[in-house]
Amino acid sequence: MAAPSKLSPLGGQRPAPAAECGGSRFHESARAQVAGAVTYIDDMPEVRGTLHAAPVCSPVAHGVLRGIDPSAALALPGVRAFISAADIPGDTTLAAFAHDEPVFAHDTVQFVGQVGGLIVADTVMTARRAARLVRWQVEALPAVLSVWEAHALESYVLPPVHVKRGDAQAALARAPHQIEGTFEVGGQEHFYLEGQIAYVLPLEQNQWWVYSSTQHPGEVQHWVSHALGLANHAVTVECRRMGGGFGGKETQAGHLAVWAAIAAHKLRCPVKLRLDRDDDFMITGKRHPFAYHYRVGFDDSGRLCGLGLEMLANCGFSADLSGPVADRAIFHADNAYFLEDVAISSYRCKTNTQSHTAFRGFGGPQGVIVIERILSDIARALGLDPLDVRLRNLYGIKERNTTHYQMKVEDNILEPLITQLARTSQYRERRVKIAAFNAQSPVIKKGIALTPVKFGISFTATLFNQAGALVHVYTDGSVQVNHGGTEMGQGLNTKVAQIVADELGVPFERVLCTAADTSKVPNASATAASSGTDLNGRAAQFAARHVRDNLAAFVAGLDGVGAGAVRFEGDLVITEQSTRRFEDVVGAAYANRIQLWSDGFYRTPKIHYDKTTLTGRPFYYFAYGAAVSEVAIDTLTGESRVLKVDILHDVGRSINPAIDIGQIEGGFVQGMGWLTTEQLVWKGDGRLQTHAPSTYKIPTTGDVPAHFKVDLWPEPNREDNVHGSKAVGEPPFMLGISVFEALRDAVAQAGGRHDAMNAPATAEEVLHALGG
Repeated sequence: MAAPSKLSPLGGQRPAPAAECGGSRFHESARAQVAGAVTYIDDMPEVRGTLHAAPVCSPVAHGVLRGIDPSAALALPGVRAFISAADIPGDTTLAAFAHDEPVFAHDTVQFVGQVGGLIVADTVMTARRAARLVRWQVEALPAVLSVWEAHALESYVLPPVHVKRGDAQAALARAPHQIEGTFEVGGQEHFYLEGQIAYVLPLEQNQWWVYSSTQHPGEVQHWVSHALGLANHAVTVECRRMGGGFGGKETQAGHLAVWAAIAAHKLRCPVKLRLDRDDDFMITGKRHPFAYHYRVGFDDSGRLCGLGLEMLANCGFSADLSGPVADRAIFHADNAYFLEDVAISSYRCKTNTQSHTAFRGFGGPQGVIVIERILSDIARALGLDPLDVRLRNLYGIKERNTTHYQMKVEDNILEPLITQLARTSQYRERRVKIAAFNAQSPVIKKGIALTPVKFGISFTATLFNQAGALVHVYTDGSVQVNHGGTEMGQGLNTKVAQIVADELGVPFERVLCTAADTSKVPNASATAASSGTDLNGRAAQFAARHVRDNLAAFVAGLDGVGAGAVRFEGDLVITEQSTRRFEDVVGAAYANRIQLWSDGFYRTPKIHYDKTTLTGRPFYYFAYGAAVSEVAIDTLTGESRVLKVDILHDVGRSINPAIDIGQIEGGFVQGMGWLTTEQLVWKGDGRLQTHAPSTYKIPTTGDVPAHFKVDLWPEPNREDNVHGSKAVGEPPFMLGISVFEALRDAVAQAGGRHDAMNAPATAEEVLHALGG
């Protein structure tokens, strides 16, 4: 049978396959990653003449900088130059919003590990060895290392913020019961598999190409051009993929790009800068450690009557993203619960440590954990099941449904979701069995906890809630997509390809997502705030829709039908008169000079926010979830183990269930690590002691329980989000709080001081709470 001509109907219509969205497609790079065939920046062939840089790091936490002597380093064979603040052609201060962080240390030193310059050499190992020969001349000053000390000294990187509703003091005074306490939660190292790296290449006419492992290419472009004294258009930043980010490459990837660009500018050659793991630990910021002081009033049923809460964020030596991180901690101090009379004070404390930065959850976990701790303590004070106290304090549907920052909770599924998980996990039956086990077990004690999460989705800085994308359809019917988001392993490009494939009615295999590139989509927001798919997926969908509309109009003219009657599905273009292959329609449209590429732009609707009062609607919607965790502790050693985990999580209508479940599992385990094994320890001289895998312990596969069950809530997003989906990157992280609360439950059942336990709950911390 002869093949059909380009514009003739096909001989028989093939049934359309299922839509791409909603299917569990492999991650678009998974096979190549497993085979070691994907390219990260350090895998790229180096341009001839490339030099390698290494940072010169401060050995003291605080002092007056009298000088840096690189002479011993410069005498080493293969060393080409020492780069310092004197070599910066533009502004010597980074182009961060607070304008409070020097590119290289000058005048003063603010933390152990602060970069005062670079050694540039022929090889990376020569540069690193030479950097350690550089001598610092510093007149030491007292260092502030404790958040409590910083607060007492009123040492802040930004002014304090106060949010209140009602009259918390009056409510506390008339409450039948009160609890007062303090609590501390540690920071967290990002520990991305691919460390921080930048590779800067000079181009003609003072233009620059920057390869950066960054979540925010647009900011890297801005920072580099600012430091070089150039317009943004002279700098192009490209990022094909990262080997993990978790927030640590949102701002701080920009440091490396700026440093490498300054060296490349001085030496007029390509420069690569890749931190080794120890330097990465010492230089880059972590999740913000928090300390809290609270007074809470409650009635006999456990319902909150009033809350006074002080939150002290350890920001390190500069602001970085501490302002919005601490703001989001305020926004999430309610978690799932209605706070009627509440006063929250947030202090952004300046200490002589690394400048802490974004980390998955972006302050949300530091807000959620304190209210969960408070509710558990209320339950124990009253002899009630903590789940019952949580249920009594949940947001309502028609009343008790407005947050303390004046946003109405319109999509509340908390009560049915929690109730369903409690039933399917047999939470109440297990609680009875655990009590019976503990009564018979003198050494091993078990605990269980169910904690929910309500997480707001959108950047709290409203201007970042926008995205752009380009979709190109080539004459063979293949499709290329470029958008402003970055791929860090989370599957963003896979989901965007599924969305575009559905919009054009073509198979997933036809669609290719290319590297994030500031010369293609300008001014793109960071891939952060769990909004990568929401923003970039929608922008790509709109771009694909423009191309589809052009093709539909063309086919409608051929068949004499309305454009709305043209269907794109199953790699076919279908009208009542004909069925054509997609690639045939594309080829014919090109021959008739129909535009086959388009841009798309999306801005999140409905949001508004007054940053001076922290009121408004900062979030488009909320994502919900809950987890039940069962643990065991050894009362002789303090060691603990997670025995079982059951999760029910809300991702709306999932675009890719396999990727979403993977994100839920990974987020939970990372949250569990933050609260159990990942301990950051600074010595009294300000030096980070836990700066390598030998001393800093992330969870391993052995820490994941054999019973680890994840189910997805079936309801689509009630807001008009792409495919009815919800964000999934950050909300599951906070489900790990159930592990911490289960550990405190085990300590309480062992007769220990559950209210004395801080996070992370290391073996030492658990033993301390047990009275050891």
